[in-house]
Amino acid sequence: MNDIANFKNTLTSSFTDFEKSLNGQSKQPLHSIRKEALANFEQAEFPNLKNEEWRYTNISPLLKHSFNPLPAVLPLMYDDIQQFLLGDTFNHVMVFVNGRFDENLSKINNLPDGLIVKSIATDVEEGDPNVLEHFGKYALSEGQIFTSLSAAYTFDGAFVHVQEGKIIEDPIHLLFIADARKDKALIQPRNLFIADKNSQASVLEHFVSLSEDIYFTNTITEIVVGENTYFDHVKLQEESKRAFHISRTVIDQELSSNFTSHAISLGGDICRNDINSKFNDKGGECTINGLFLLDDSQLCDTHTLIDHAQPHCNSHEHYKGILDDKSRGVFNGKVIVRPDAQKTNAFQENNNIILSNEALINTKPQLEIFADDVKCSHGATIGQLDKEAMFYLKTRGIGEDIARAMLLHAFASDVIKTIKLLPVRDYVEAILTKKFNQ
Repeated sequence: MNDIANFKNTLTSSFTDFEKSLNGQSKQPLHSIRKEALANFEQAEFPNLKNEEWRYTNISPLLKHSFNPLPAVLPLMYDDIQQFLLGDTFNHVMVFVNGRFDENLSKINNLPDGLIVKSIATDVEEGDPNVLEHFGKYALSEGQIFTSLSAAYTFDGAFVHVQEGKIIEDPIHLLFIADARKDKALIQPRNLFIADKNSQASVLEHFVSLSEDIYFTNTITEIVVGENTYFDHVKLQEESKRAFHISRTVIDQELSSNFTSHAISLGGDICRNDINSKFNDKGGECTINGLFLLDDSQLCDTHTLIDHAQPHCNSHEHYKGILDDKSRGVFNGKVIVRPDAQKTNAFQENNNIILSNEALINTKPQLEIFADDVKCSHGATIGQLDKEAMFYLKTRGIGEDIARAMLLHAFASDVIKTIKLLPVRDYVEAILTKKFNQ
């Protein structure tokens, strides 16, 4: 209990220094949202194993460290980040170091007409009404300790606005670099993506680290998908295996909108991903796919919620996990079909492979259906590598290690091959090839 009190007191008392660092931003209307979120943070309960949403994830190791909410930002050169840029395929790149936008490392000068890409800090300073209209309206702070902490300390992050009727051909790469060589950083990028009606865009959120240090990434992303709009979102997390990563992505879908998400989780000592999408009008479609690869003592917890609040909507969800050594995985996927959401079609599946006797996965696919004219299915599997497939490959002269790698790669590729951004797909495929020693 003292650890929780110290955690809260440290971050509450640091808020005064944070206010001073804001300069003119503390006089902007957004600051009242920060102060309200701070009050919510002080009142919110720290997650424990008695909480149903956290019953399989012990987050208390986070309390053993003192994280700096105003981390140092050391100057970086292009050579420091080149390995994460996926070649020269992305024409629009925003780079953040410890949550702060680095203009010198970014590439957002030649944007097409109808695309606005800025840092949240710049957009707030310029008084963009879109920020106040949407900020915090979907990822609510009340009762959510980490969302409240993010909102209270909001300073920077990515703001992407696709205006009505615009088709953005080139994807947007958001690179979040953690540099905890100087101190245990608390890094809190806050992102807001707005795609107006009849538009189309793709965004990659990419989280990396420069060293295997201890730090805490606490990130929130709110996505507004307008009427008849297509939005493709990829989140690639390959941070330090000693780091803590907690993220929440909330999607608001309007009439006949189409949203796709792919979440690839590779790094982190403890990683928690919450992904929530809600249909606010009929005719929408939502696809949420994911893959987590765990070893050593890593823990990755994924909670998804697809809210069918309107009729004639379709959702598809497929998550896969590969666990080795003493790693632990958690998957909790919930689909809610509201009473008026007739003609709903919802599919959900979670498949996992366990590679050691000490690895563990807790999976809980859920359907809550309050309508009668629907087609819904869900399922989960937990198992080891197929012995018959291994035997078949070995009879063809393939060694056991290579056969094992081939089967694991094929299992993971079911999710990877659905990523529409080819440079991202190739990048992840290269990671899989290296990991499975092919």
